[in-house]
Amino acid sequence: MQGRLIGKMDGLGFDLKNEASVEIITQDVLKSSAIEGELLDPAQVRSSIAVRLGVEIPGIIASDRNIDGIVDMMLDATQHFSKELTEERLFGWHHAMFPSGRSGLYKIVSGNWRDDANGPMQVISGSFSKQKVHFEAPPAISISKEMKLFINWFNDNIELDAVIKAGIAHLWFVTLHPFDDGNGRIARAIADMQMARADGIPQRFYSMSSQIQKDRKIYYEILERTQKGDLDITEWLEWFLLLLYDAIEASEITLNSIVFKHRFWDINRTQIDNKRQQLMLEKMLDGFEGNLTTAKWAKITKSSPDTALRDINDLIAKHILRKAESGGRSTNYELVK
Repeated sequence: MQGRLIGKMDGLGFDLKNEASVEIITQDVLKSSAIEGELLDPAQVRSSIAVRLGVEIPGIIASDRNIDGIVDMMLDATQHFSKELTEERLFGWHHAMFPSGRSGLYKIVSGNWRDDANGPMQVISGSFSKQKVHFEAPPAISISKEMKLFINWFNDNIELDAVIKAGIAHLWFVTLHPFDDGNGRIARAIADMQMARADGIPQRFYSMSSQIQKDRKIYYEILERTQKGDLDITEWLEWFLLLLYDAIEASEITLNSIVFKHRFWDINRTQIDNKRQQLMLEKMLDGFEGNLTTAKWAKITKSSPDTALRDINDLIAKHILRKAESGGRSTNYELVK
């Protein structure tokens, strides 16, 4: 499946491959943060990635420092997958994610291993009076030694299947929990780095974080079972491989959408010089939520209902939009495919 997907992308051409890579990495960054409960602005993430990869996309906007830091970490992991993993590289990733030395309201150790100054590193849920400890990481005093073992293993060209190694690396790193915060995102970046090594290319055409976010509860359940069990990690690796299978399968849908969008603008760009129409068509191509009506068009483009209807009728005349058959109380419109 990996080979077929990469082969398909090779046949699409340079520009389209870059567009697809921007979209997939955007989803990877968004979903990896969402797993930890942090919701990032999609437009800022996409813009940050496009600027760093030198890819032209419509609607580039300025991005926040914290988003740039997360993007820098992910791109360094996947674009430079053949470089060795080192302590300094990991410290750089962590500092890029937490440049102010704070995670939300809390001061943390940034760009270095945790020191457990506030007690042992624990994963906890529930209210203060009914807390449940899901996992307690190794004490801070042992982290430097344990991370040296992990880094040496990760860099060693041992005879081990590349995908299996990605699954082990993810589990091993997140179990050590070497930082005050950001361990899950860095663990997933390390797994993506190893998957880039497995694919032999820096571009990412599937997102494992997107699949994890869909089954976030199961992800944490199997992680807890594995960390509390013995040293048999077969169940974890079976889950990881099925996750990869689902991620590659899901990417087909995303990539088909990207190909359609690219070809749509190739065919229709010269017909559309109206900024309102460009904005709304871009939203529809990205997956407009709900039905598109004249009222929604007017609200989003900050125009009058009459102007919105003229815009829509013009696109119908150009065979770009059509009235949807679903009907309902108000007329809605869809793209002609």
